[in-house]
Amino acid sequence: MPTVRNGVRASSLETHWIKTRHSAAEGNCVEVARVDGGIAMRNSRFPDGPALVYTTAEVAAFLAGAKEGEFDHLL
Repeated sequence: MPTVRNGVRASSLETHWIKTRHSAAEGNCVEVARVDGGIAMRNSRFPDGPALVYTTAEVAAFLAGAKEGEFDHLL
């Protein structure tokens, strides 16, 4: 389990945030970062907002589903 809790102020995490090169110029994207025991996500437009923290297994399951097109109907 991640030691960083959901809802923590994203800008308070001492980590390197990254985003996809496919992001819009306006910065409308999700940024991700490795944190102790998991992976944090934040809205790039609100870097001081809350971070959602997931286990690596949760993110791996989501990415596998996305690669297989499971979420294509949402777009």
